[in-house]
Amino acid sequence: MGIMSGFTGNAGDIPPHEAVAEFAGLMGQGEGIHAAYRLVRDAIVFTHWRLMLVDKQGLTGKKCEYHSIPYKSITHFAVETAGHMDGDAELKIWVGHGEDPTFHLEFSRSVDIYKIQAMLTQFVVAR
Repeated sequence: MGIMSGFTGNAGDIPPHEAVAEFAGLMGQGEGIHAAYRLVRDAIVFTHWRLMLVDKQGLTGKKCEYHSIPYKSITHFAVETAGHMDGDAELKIWVGHGEDPTFHLEFSRSVDIYKIQAMLTQFVVAR
């Protein structure tokens, strides 16, 4: 299913001040964080230029891999809202033209999936 297939759990919001403190060292000059979400130990960060996936590895989580996906590389995306029986909202992202999504992310009901849809529309479609 792609890089994120090994991630488990549902993403929830990271408060803006925490996201800036944690990820400021990864930002380019003039790049800002638009929104960020925690997924157990890992994170999903929407900047003004790219989507960043933070994969903490190992037992301690000290080893970390950062995936940067420029928005221009995203060919299409889909969101699925949470239902009554299924409490998770989902985001699927395709990089390239494969049949299956490159990334499949699950968000808790507390996350506004429509906000994520709007961000991706702004950063991917409107450019």
